[in-house]
Amino acid sequence: MQEKDISGFGRLVLTLGLAFLYVPILILIVYSFNSSKLVSVWAEFSTSWYRVLFNDSDVIAAFGLSVRIALLASLMSVVLGTLAGMALARFGRFRGKSLFAGMLTAPMVMPEVITGLSMLLLFIQLKDWFGFPAERGMLTIWIGHVTLCMAYVTVVIRSRLLEMDRSVEEAAMDLGAKPVKTFFLITLPIIAPAIASSFLLAFTLSIDDLVITAFLSGPGATTLPQLIFSRVRLGLNPEINALASITVLVVTVLVISANRLMARAERRRSRLAQLAA
Repeated sequence: MQEKDISGFGRLVLTLGLAFLYVPILILIVYSFNSSKLVSVWAEFSTSWYRVLFNDSDVIAAFGLSVRIALLASLMSVVLGTLAGMALARFGRFRGKSLFAGMLTAPMVMPEVITGLSMLLLFIQLKDWFGFPAERGMLTIWIGHVTLCMAYVTVVIRSRLLEMDRSVEEAAMDLGAKPVKTFFLITLPIIAPAIASSFLLAFTLSIDDLVITAFLSGPGATTLPQLIFSRVRLGLNPEINALASITVLVVTVLVISANRLMARAERRRSRLAQLAA
């Protein structure tokens, strides 16, 4: 009886937690089909705000810039984060390891205001010394996002490597495989789900970032979070509801697709391991 009460209480807490997280999103999606200009007053069902959104050149340009930066930042963060995770998980103790690990994880715990300001001062000084970067824009935003996202990727990849059974790698090298070949044929397929998760995490962090972007952006380089923030300050607009609804749909499709692909890859590896055993 007591177990049923605890189980019922757990289900209640879970339901309330999910409702707290997702009911506002559902309300936002519903009101994106509202014909009224007032976001809190329902008039009638309409898709007019989606037509307005697709005809808004500023939103389309900002969305395209955000996606390009997020994709490039995620790819570079995965490459650098994987190398850093390998160094921390595989190379044992080396001189400066604690400092190296601390510098990698610092962007995770440091306020983004401090990170953005310090990088802004760095780029200003570099421009005075070397004339690079000529102006702040997509390149400076990309560098800032890589600095932030690489820290999260490193933590995820390092954790996966520490959990991995190294005997598989050792067996491959005992059979004559070089370290580079072992990495690409053995290690990389095993940590592929962690790499995919890291990529999605980095993409989300990059496309959602506002604080660092505000410090590192320049004229003509307005990302989607900056545009939404500037418009929301002037008042809520149903067009923003439509934009948020499309974003939720795209993210949901990407997450479900990634989970299905990773689950399929994991089942394939499990079958191969059973056959090998």
